[in-house]
Amino acid sequence: MISHPSSSILHPRRILVRGTNWLGDAVMTTPALLRLREKFSETHITLLTPDKLSELWKNHPAVNEIISFTQDESVFAVANKLRAGKFDLALVLPNSPRSAIETWLAGIPQRIGYARPWRNFFLTQTVAPCSGAVKMQKRSVAEIKKLISPLPAPRSPLPAASHQLYDYLHLVAVLGTNPEPLAPQLVVTPDEIEAAKKKFGLSEITQPIFGLNPGAEYGPAKRWPIERFIAAAIEIRQRTNCVWLIFGGKGDRELAERIAAGIHPSSSILHVQNLTGQTSLRELMSLLKLCRVLLTNDTGPMHVAAALGTPVIVPFGSTSPELTGPGLPGDARHQLLKSDAVCSPCFLRECPIDFRCMNGISVKQVVEAVLEF
Repeated sequence: MISHPSSSILHPRRILVRGTNWLGDAVMTTPALLRLREKFSETHITLLTPDKLSELWKNHPAVNEIISFTQDESVFAVANKLRAGKFDLALVLPNSPRSAIETWLAGIPQRIGYARPWRNFFLTQTVAPCSGAVKMQKRSVAEIKKLISPLPAPRSPLPAASHQLYDYLHLVAVLGTNPEPLAPQLVVTPDEIEAAKKKFGLSEITQPIFGLNPGAEYGPAKRWPIERFIAAAIEIRQRTNCVWLIFGGKGDRELAERIAAGIHPSSSILHVQNLTGQTSLRELMSLLKLCRVLLTNDTGPMHVAAALGTPVIVPFGSTSPELTGPGLPGDARHQLLKSDAVCSPCFLRECPIDFRCMNGISVKQVVEAVLEF
């Protein structure tokens, strides 16, 4: 049940939203922020975000101002930044103790967040989880072996509103906002897209541009096998004459080079361009918007692409599309592929058995899903 707002927080003049720390999570908060803007159209809304994510929010309609902090800044340094804002109210989206302490030290009079041990003291209003909330809990090796035994334990379907974006909508609804979901939304301008095309030599390309995002920072259990990415990309290129753009962070460079060489040994820009570690966040957003479709693992860029309106094709293994899939749950533009592995999702970084969840997703399935777009 959603709590009704107290009279002291019905008409805040200045709201601080303490944003999440990871790219995919940040994108999943955008429906809640848009509902907050809808409810408080004249209120000044400031987002506190890690420096690495600050570019994500440029031109976003839900926020007026960004305050960023670096990884090495203390909780006291962040609180000092916030005091000057003279905020009436803080919405704390992360569940960490630190995020609540920041707003308490800043002296913000109303502080709202989910009830969690070790931090409730620092909030003026705690909120119970929504009824459909599902905790992402890692399975033990013993649990996995039991699931794959000849007599596996029965599995219950996830609630309809189990997706993580509902958690943020539920929290913001304490202020009287509309709890109905919206699709995650990000913004890039035509000028940004043209600048990215020019910088990376894409202005003269007339073939369809497809994106490939083969990494996953969390660990190898989230990565569809390299050989299958290569085989799918080759077949798709043969059937569409597309240009592949390979995305990823600096740590994905070696992986991306292997895939680029596998797609086209001469690494011709006519067929594949490896952009891993070369783009800023805004440039990545612009290029993802440019792509007709993105073939990707379950990663932050997957969420970014979907929020920019680019269809995504995602092999899911150790994680759950029902909980953290891209876009609005049920959006038919996106193809979220799963095998019939009974041990999935396990939420582990590495598979302790035979990687059947990802090995059960074939090249043919992925190719057919991409070619629908």
